[in-house]
Amino acid sequence: MDRTGYRQARLRKRRRRRRLLRRCCGMTAAVLLCAGFLGLVGMELSREEKNPFGSFGGAGRIESGGEDKSENGANKGEESESEKNKDRENKIGKGSLKLNGLYSAHAALLDLSTGELMAEKDGDESIYPASLTKIMTAMLLVERAEDLSETTVLQEDLFGPLQLRGASMAGFLPGEEVSLEDLLYGMLLPSGAECSTAAARWVSGSEEAFAELMNQRAQELGMAHTHFVNATGLHEQEHCSTAEDLARLLAQALQYDAFRTAFITSRYTAGATAAHPDGVTLHSTMFESMRAAGLEDDRILGGKTGYTKEAGLCLASLLCVDGREYVLVTAGAQGNHQTEPYHVMDAAAVCEKIAARGN
Repeated sequence: MDRTGYRQARLRKRRRRRRLLRRCCGMTAAVLLCAGFLGLVGMELSREEKNPFGSFGGAGRIESGGEDKSENGANKGEESESEKNKDRENKIGKGSLKLNGLYSAHAALLDLSTGELMAEKDGDESIYPASLTKIMTAMLLVERAEDLSETTVLQEDLFGPLQLRGASMAGFLPGEEVSLEDLLYGMLLPSGAECSTAAARWVSGSEEAFAELMNQRAQELGMAHTHFVNATGLHEQEHCSTAEDLARLLAQALQYDAFRTAFITSRYTAGATAAHPDGVTLHSTMFESMRAAGLEDDRILGGKTGYTKEAGLCLASLLCVDGREYVLVTAGAQGNHQTEPYHVMDAAAVCEKIAARGN
């Protein structure tokens, strides 16, 4: 090969190496570009796995009611529940009796001798008290009456509105003259609305004025979440209380001998009148419910039942377990007058819990 041919051959060889080098560089760049792209995709997928709501995940959680995390990773809902548990512990102490497993949605248990709140189940949430209202009506009657043997006439005009609303009645008649003591038993045992209304009129002149007195007395007792509209407990939107408030009310009412005697009575016969020469026999709705259900528990000393469609089955009861007395208020049990007495069954269950705790 001559010198000129040799140089041309070397030049062609260099050109081939350059082309090969450019191809290699291009392939390397392509590989690196693909790797970078896949890395970005992976990072985005990772972010999406951590936040399934995408870039608007925060707003999505708020709208859906999902978990909201704070900067330190704590769940705000869990913090709220923790604070609620602390509040309960402050009210009733650690290791307190648990009122789980009850039919009733709300409950409050007081030690009668100390006034201490022993246990509660949503006891500070607003409820409709139904005929547990009559505890306040009866207590005010006892507080204001110097002599329960005094009589009053049940005016005819109070019966019509009560009957139209399907209120429970004790069995007295329009125009009948009865003693204040009979009114007391009539409202606490068969939950007679005519007795409650007559008592309200005797004390204050009208049910409206009596409701003002009820609210004044509730404030004096520290019933901060209670507002009364009537003396009977017939449903009104603004007529409300809590299980804890009602438990404290019952604890106060039981300090009066006349109230306590009536509260623990299962059967009472009112005095003779012209309309009822043999008197009217009154039965406790609570003890009647216990008998109908075959429930025998002498630890339940007495009680006042309540029911409206809005309130559910309610019961304010006096319990005695191992020689110690307790006030129990339950409310919001599903059922009605034709079902099992779930409110009374709850009272028996709480007696068992107290006894087990004592052991």
